[in-house]
Amino acid sequence: MAVQHSLQVIDGRCDDDGSPPRTGTAWTCAAHIITAVIGSGVLSLAWGVAQLGWVAGPACMLCFALVTYVSAPLLSDCYRCQDAEKGPRNRSYMDAVRFYLGKKQTWACGSLQYLSLYGCSVAYIITTATSIRAILKANCYHAHGHDAPCSFDGSYMLMFGGVQLLLSSIPDFHDMAWLSVLAAVMSFSYAFIGLGLGLSNTISNGVIKGSITGVPMKTPLAKVWRVSQAIGDIAFAYPYSLILLEIQDTLKSPPAENKTMKKASIISILVTTFFYLCCGCFGYAAFGNDAPGNLLTGFGFYEPYWLIDFANACIILHLLGGYQVYSQPIYQFADRYFAERYPGSGFVNDFHTVKVPLLPPYRVNLLRVCFRTAYVASTTAVALFFPYFNEILALLGALNFWPLAIYFPVEMYFIQRKVPRWSTRWLVLQGFSTVCLLVSAFALVGSIQGVISQKLG
Repeated sequence: MAVQHSLQVIDGRCDDDGSPPRTGTAWTCAAHIITAVIGSGVLSLAWGVAQLGWVAGPACMLCFALVTYVSAPLLSDCYRCQDAEKGPRNRSYMDAVRFYLGKKQTWACGSLQYLSLYGCSVAYIITTATSIRAILKANCYHAHGHDAPCSFDGSYMLMFGGVQLLLSSIPDFHDMAWLSVLAAVMSFSYAFIGLGLGLSNTISNGVIKGSITGVPMKTPLAKVWRVSQAIGDIAFAYPYSLILLEIQDTLKSPPAENKTMKKASIISILVTTFFYLCCGCFGYAAFGNDAPGNLLTGFGFYEPYWLIDFANACIILHLLGGYQVYSQPIYQFADRYFAERYPGSGFVNDFHTVKVPLLPPYRVNLLRVCFRTAYVASTTAVALFFPYFNEILALLGALNFWPLAIYFPVEMYFIQRKVPRWSTRWLVLQGFSTVCLLVSAFALVGSIQGVISQKLG
């Protein structure tokens, strides 16, 4: 068997651990990262720059790009255990935390990770409902004028939840590649439309709007809260640590996966930073202090209305798939947990074949139906109760930025590289982590205040 396995590895028919061979390159890896990172967060960047002003806004985006540039290689070095180039592989973020930091840290990491995934599902419901209303408003304004009383309720969240109930019947990631490809194409489409509209409005205005200090507020404290929310929005748009090791697991070797990943990270950070600066700055230049919270639904743009409709339709299609991308890890965790906890339960483990006319037979598991229905219903209920786009994005960005993008990668890197305590490298990285913690805490407090004030207001 050992001889046969070694021959398979040499032939390239099998990977070094018996799994199918990996074929990813730096360019495919960068494409995965860019596709995952450029999402609904890009739509709030113009608002974020407006709160910070022409100096602090772009500088903040560059700082987060630099932080991502530093933290991503630390995590990529933890892909292989013990030896960064030849050790056993950690196929996921949770696997790496479990190996390097132990079971208690894994529970903490898992709780934050799944809370983040749940929060993103809620944010996607809010965004989709906003985009549906934006299409109806754009048509209403086009037909009756920009001063027409065009208003629509929040029932569209229920419509989105109903569609997600159907899509949640997809068993796992392996069966939803088509949905991910569609979502990726849509995300680039609406992001480019937002960029183009911001640029065209700036040119047609003949002047660059905005100021050095950003949107003025009535009191200094109110300005501090707005700045903290803007930082949270930008933090939401950048890090990709939750998916970094999963993407790295697609890379072929040699060369060593961490070397390829570092190259791909540089490419993706440069592309996304350029794109974010363009979207945020052109949006602010076009609207100044009136920059909308969501660039494509805040109605700075009215015409051409058909292009606004198309962009928002792209957002809706993207988020149909995006919701599933963020929900599937929770679904898979629930499937594994209950199967291990109740191995003899027919409710948990049995599959039933359902035949629908004109469709192939479909296998149904009662646990999946019940759990996924409850999950979609709960996320929809939370979205209905807290329908605040910018504040929710800022809260998610602030909550996850330090622990998932900084703390765990730094602590794992110390163990993987055997960095001595109080050495220069240890002190520098601890200082880096502490600064990021303070920034994350500042953004978190402001984001919570924003959600509360919106609810009370």
